[in-house]
Amino acid sequence: MEKGKLYIVATPIGNLEDITYRAIHILETVDMIVAEDTRHTLKLLNHYHITKHMISYHRHSDKTKVEEIIAKLKEGKHIALVSDAGTPGICDPGEEMIRRSIEEGIQVVPIPGACAFVNALVCSGLDTETFLFLGFLPLNKKNRKQKLEQIQNSNHTTILYEAPHKLQTTLKDLQTIVGNRSIVIARELTKIHEEFIRGSIEEIIEKTTNIKGEMIIIIEKNTENETQKNTQQISLEEQYAYYEKQGLQKKEIIKTIAKERNVPKNEIYMYFNSKG
Repeated sequence: MEKGKLYIVATPIGNLEDITYRAIHILETVDMIVAEDTRHTLKLLNHYHITKHMISYHRHSDKTKVEEIIAKLKEGKHIALVSDAGTPGICDPGEEMIRRSIEEGIQVVPIPGACAFVNALVCSGLDTETFLFLGFLPLNKKNRKQKLEQIQNSNHTTILYEAPHKLQTTLKDLQTIVGNRSIVIARELTKIHEEFIRGSIEEIIEKTTNIKGEMIIIIEKNTENETQKNTQQISLEEQYAYYEKQGLQKKEIIKTIAKERNVPKNEIYMYFNSKG
């Protein structure tokens, strides 16, 4: 018996019109839909006049539910996997379903569409060349601190998801570990109250005390590491001359060079003293 296919169908993140023709066609023609919340998905199906048998599969589903769905795929049933919003498998339980399907030799077919963090990133105004997506920060204090330190040292723009009632706590944790970097809060994307709030972490903390809605935090990369990398490619004399042209005094220049090269100030003093 030929196995069915598992279609990973991206659905709107807010505005119901943000769905592809192909996604609608797949939802209309599959044998069943596996949804994170069937009540939520029913609103989308009703909007497009689609009637389809649905099975719920969410974060609290036990492993037997996965195996039940895998069994139906093995029977030849074609199934669409959808999340509450956006692309399944990104910070949702669909990841396990996809993994098990691949293990069983079931074809997994992507049906592209909306993805919240991608849209937040491209409209942020921050560097999009490379980025680090971390989803939700861990609640465990030790693991959370490790992730925050990863953001602190990252040379890539970082993207986080956060719930509105936890936003202030997360922003204050970022300020403590990461420093007062530039960030962007993307709120309620594609919905009536869509908003991008830009500024330093300190400024954003003041602006978002009573904010509501779904949040995405885009954090500026560590530019100090980038500066440090660039300074390693020029000589000490060139670096000294650069800051001298900016009007810095010798003491300030040596202090700055030492910090950027991550070496003791005495080493820089000794180097220039030996040059006379």
